[in-house]
Amino acid sequence: MVARLARLPLRPRRPVSGTMSGQHKSPHRGSSVEFAEYRKYAPGDDIRRLDWRVLARSDRFYMKEFEAETNLRCYVLLDCSGSMGYGSGSIPKFDRARQLVASLLYLVVQQGDAAGLVRVREDGLDELPAKRNPAHVRTLLESLDGAVAKGETGLVTAIHEVAEKIRERALVVIVSDCFCPLAPLLEALRHLDFKKHDVAVFQVVDPDEVTFPFERPTRFADLESPGHLTTEPSLIRSEYLEAFGRHVEGLRDGCAQFRADFIQVSTDRDLEEVLADFLGDRLR
Repeated sequence: MVARLARLPLRPRRPVSGTMSGQHKSPHRGSSVEFAEYRKYAPGDDIRRLDWRVLARSDRFYMKEFEAETNLRCYVLLDCSGSMGYGSGSIPKFDRARQLVASLLYLVVQQGDAAGLVRVREDGLDELPAKRNPAHVRTLLESLDGAVAKGETGLVTAIHEVAEKIRERALVVIVSDCFCPLAPLLEALRHLDFKKHDVAVFQVVDPDEVTFPFERPTRFADLESPGHLTTEPSLIRSEYLEAFGRHVEGLRDGCAQFRADFIQVSTDRDLEEVLADFLGDRLR
């Protein structure tokens, strides 16, 4: 799958700030083949960047500015809360999320960019820094292999921490079911937007959570606390579906407002199709 997807490079929507020359647009000016604009000559400028043709025509000194190009740094936040462990089919949400994260990290490093992983746990963050060394992929995959879905979600706090820790502009990918109060979550996305990070949100859901197919009296257990609820599904189905729909639409609208990609990933959807759509949209 990753061999086929490698033909679609991961491109940031916003200029990014890396540590070395690369293939992505930078917010700074530099030397490349991508022309940006003209500006007037100032004493001390490198005369090699003077446009001699303009000088010959107008007897005025103008400098040619180019888009600097840099490498991409991608940080993937994986929600390791208890609700991610739910699964009605053969693939629980957490397993699908780890497959998604592993594929993204592998593709980023394979194209010569730096990838880092942040496991968001109940007791804090487990971080691996962004590196572009191919050997770093093994470390990332071993960290994913040891991840466990349990405890309450700390996603909102984690996003705020990451927004402050990453000083240079980067691509931040959030992989979670986003089952937390909407207002604080959108405020965290606003924080990333304020820091000028490029953001993508993958909401991983189970088909049961989307359609609520339960018929018989059911005991629903909270995967992040000792609470539970025994009820007749037919009595709460319409209210649940309405509340779930409002939550997803609010998240989708918030992502659009803060210039973040929003992709809902159901565990019964083909992973290659999900990633191909995501990479293709960004490439276009």
